[in-house]
Amino acid sequence: MSISIGAASAGMGPRSAIEDLGQYKEDRAFDPRIVARLLTYLRPHGGRMTLAVALVLLSSALTLSAPYLIKIAIDEHIARGDAVGLARVALVLTGVFLAIYATTAALQYLLSWIGQQVLTTMRAQLFRHLQTLPLGYHDTHIVGVTISRVINDVAVINDLLSQGLVTFAGDAVVLVGIVAVMLSMSPRLALITFGVLPLMVLATWLFARQAQVAFRQTRARIAAVVGDLAENIGGMRVIQAFAQEEETQEHFDEVNRANRDAHIAAMTLSFIFLPTVEFLGMLATGIVLWFGGLAVIGDEITLGIVVAFLAYVTRFFQPIQELSQLYTTMQAAMAGGERVLELLDTQPEVRDAPNAIEMPPIDGRIELRAVSFAYRGSAAEGAAEGSASTGSPNYVLHDVNLVIEPGQTVALVGPTGAGKTSIANLIARLYDVTEGAVLIDGYDVRAVAQRSLRRQTGIVSQEPFLFAGTIRENIAFGRPDAAAREIEDAARWANAHDFIIALPDGYDTVIQEGGVNLSVGQRQLICIARAILANPRILILDEATASVDTLTEMLIQDALARLLVGRTAIVIAHRLSTIRNADLICVVNDGRIVERGRHEELLAQGGLYRQLYERQFVNGQ
Repeated sequence: MSISIGAASAGMGPRSAIEDLGQYKEDRAFDPRIVARLLTYLRPHGGRMTLAVALVLLSSALTLSAPYLIKIAIDEHIARGDAVGLARVALVLTGVFLAIYATTAALQYLLSWIGQQVLTTMRAQLFRHLQTLPLGYHDTHIVGVTISRVINDVAVINDLLSQGLVTFAGDAVVLVGIVAVMLSMSPRLALITFGVLPLMVLATWLFARQAQVAFRQTRARIAAVVGDLAENIGGMRVIQAFAQEEETQEHFDEVNRANRDAHIAAMTLSFIFLPTVEFLGMLATGIVLWFGGLAVIGDEITLGIVVAFLAYVTRFFQPIQELSQLYTTMQAAMAGGERVLELLDTQPEVRDAPNAIEMPPIDGRIELRAVSFAYRGSAAEGAAEGSASTGSPNYVLHDVNLVIEPGQTVALVGPTGAGKTSIANLIARLYDVTEGAVLIDGYDVRAVAQRSLRRQTGIVSQEPFLFAGTIRENIAFGRPDAAAREIEDAARWANAHDFIIALPDGYDTVIQEGGVNLSVGQRQLICIARAILANPRILILDEATASVDTLTEMLIQDALARLLVGRTAIVIAHRLSTIRNADLICVVNDGRIVERGRHEELLAQGGLYRQLYERQFVNGQ
């Protein structure tokens, strides 16, 4: 299949990025449903995750042993002047530190590897799903916000899955271990030291309440920035043409300031909470020094115990800080996870039936049988949804009946918004009919696999779209395995060969973003060459010459004349002079075919076609 489709309009105004924030719902701090689904991405890496947990447990045990070894060195060797014993403990302690280094390095590498695998899997799944969603979805969702889902939201989910869960396990082990060791060494001093914990719990609770709102806002605002930026870059030609740079800048500044304020609010919470944790840690250190020192003076405990307590207290508040940061990561992951899963759960309106069959090679007979159609989910459908409660959806096609024989060229003409493109989209099954059926060679298109149908159809649209890459790669898009000779032959048939070989790099010329290094006509000729190489049995031409000059139009018309030979073609035309030789002309108005016949027959009828033709003739079109 060869498709040339222009950049889709989002169908929304310039403030759509901010309006999209209204889609954000209240997020819970922890949603087990979301977590359970996200954990499935770790399932293929279960063995490595088990190894990571084992490394965490080993690292935690080694970390807990270091202060205790220092206590032994002080109480049992330094206090007694035992240099040999001290050396032995020092060697063991050195081995512990080396082991901590090795396990930490191995753990970080392992988690990074798992994280990259999860990122790749999630983004590939999202992109694969995005390709299954119909045009209606992409027409009504901001491109930048969708990109934010795939890039930003997936990244924060990965932080939780690959780093957060293992960090939580390690910190939990360290906290429990420190409490157990401190209680075993001196229950009284341990309980006195733990007196700061209620303050810590209160500070964490207050932080968590505010963080839940703050970090939800940061996710929403960054999505709005990306969405607005993508929309404005895509519409830069219009912005500059209407001299709206200042107004657009003001709007972007508004979105950008909102993003800045949301992130500052979130960072402020962290900057308040983290020093609070550090202060409570220092307070606990002071408690150990005072009460522990008094206990040493009173011969109740040894100096080694106090030194070990100081080390444990310092280590005790580090996991609490990490867990508080993990909480913010979890907040972002819950918000991001909800958005990502919502996208993955979006069911394509057009999808293969469970028992869909492969479409065999077709002759190209098309039949629209009592077809009525109403869009769902697009801006034009807003009225349809709004009127759905009254039982009267906003149909754009009404009881259309049409038969196109193999090899026929049928032109669809009519006023803007009459339903011409909707008919073409239904034939290509870019949408599904609301009522009736579209049949190709007697097969209902809903009963066959989409891929097998679209491999035998081609579309050349008004706005030619070329991908980043060379001209050769773009022509071969529908047939990546085509030989160089076949690609050049297709370009010759499309009248594109001469201008291509005149370029500095010929067929290996790299097309810049948006095809700006080629004219609209040149891009269209390349799209026609792409369609010729794909060799579709059914061809849809949607205003293929509407945006080019007269000379280029002649080249395109000549190329199309060759392309149409032996194929079933549906031509949507604005310039009626270009479809005089069509086998059948259908005049579409208000979603109905109101006239049909050949050019001369329709002129003789004196109906809408004649009005349109005379209006264009008078206007010089």
